[in-house]
Amino acid sequence: MIVRAKHNFFIYKFFKLYTVYKIRSNFQNVLLKGEFEERGLPVLLISNHVSWWDGFWAEYLNLKVFKRKYFYFMMLEEQLAKNRFLNFTGGFSIRKKSKSIIETLNYTAELLADNRNLVLIFPQGEIQSLYNDSIEFSKGLEFILKKISGNIQLIFLVSLIDYFSGRNPSLYMYFREYSEDDHSIRAIENSYRLFYSQCRSGNIELNRST
Repeated sequence: MIVRAKHNFFIYKFFKLYTVYKIRSNFQNVLLKGEFEERGLPVLLISNHVSWWDGFWAEYLNLKVFKRKYFYFMMLEEQLAKNRFLNFTGGFSIRKKSKSIIETLNYTAELLADNRNLVLIFPQGEIQSLYNDSIEFSKGLEFILKKISGNIQLIFLVSLIDYFSGRNPSLYMYFREYSEDDHSIRAIENSYRLFYSQCRSGNIELNRST
């Protein structure tokens, strides 16, 4: 049996405030670059997974851009057990290589039936270096997409950091909606890889001009 998210009004409110505080105090600059057309649909946010910060970054983007009432994110069961308060901020469990993984994926699809929700997933399935060019998606994303009954907005997120001469790093968050008709896992994976490569190249050019 999986651990389902249980948003607590007070804990989640604190988590949102804490997210903004942590990012503003640890990053010298934050750049949000992308376009989002509000259509009042649930948001499935697909992000690269590079650090402990990833969930905070995604919640910050939700607060500033998507503005969905509830933020959800998948966590390894053992990590959620060590940080139980995250269960009250939208965290729900996944246990790899177990039968309960199907329950987790079905639950994720259920969350995406509510237009108040944003669900964050890391299709790589594990933390990887942001310098990794060979991004491969796990099969879980394909399962979720097949289970979703209504319309959603599928958003790509690429988060990058650079220090340059600053004591603290700058955070760059690039996002765009996937709007192609082909919803096969390979088409989405290839499109994300291309976007990821464009973001990295664009980030280099952006910092050359500043």
